[in-house]
Amino acid sequence: MSGSVSKTSIVGPVMFKNIQKRNISSGVRALLNHGKPQNPVYNAELTMKIEPIQRTGESIDVKRARLVYQSRKRGILESDLLLSRFAKKYLSQFSEEELDEYDKLLDEPDWDIYYWATKNYDVTPLPDKWKDSKILKLLQEDAKNKEKVILRMPEL
Repeated sequence: MSGSVSKTSIVGPVMFKNIQKRNISSGVRALLNHGKPQNPVYNAELTMKIEPIQRTGESIDVKRARLVYQSRKRGILESDLLLSRFAKKYLSQFSEEELDEYDKLLDEPDWDIYYWATKNYDVTPLPDKWKDSKILKLLQEDAKNKEKVILRMPEL
């Protein structure tokens, strides 16, 4: 009683008689689509890049405070730990140009920053614009955790 079983099915006002069981679903699907073929399956990837807010007139102290906050509140624990520790250690020493570069780095997606900091370029290749970055090199050195300390969120 496999595929040759006759059935009577009612779908809306239409009645199908003597249709093999295995064909009902495709026939009903075609009927419900008014005879049109199914939407094709797209194997496409959608990426969106939201432009960062351009801040003007921000004092250097306000910028440092904002960067500390943005380093701590990334949304991914791994990035939070790396960046908050890095910010605590280095932000007070950075010049305005270095703060601008770090600000641009924080505009990148969290996982990209994490993989670049840990030099895992197989997962996320390093873009050319970051290859000569002094800030990223410093972050990569800090991410090595040569002191082997347990990473915790630093005190504010």
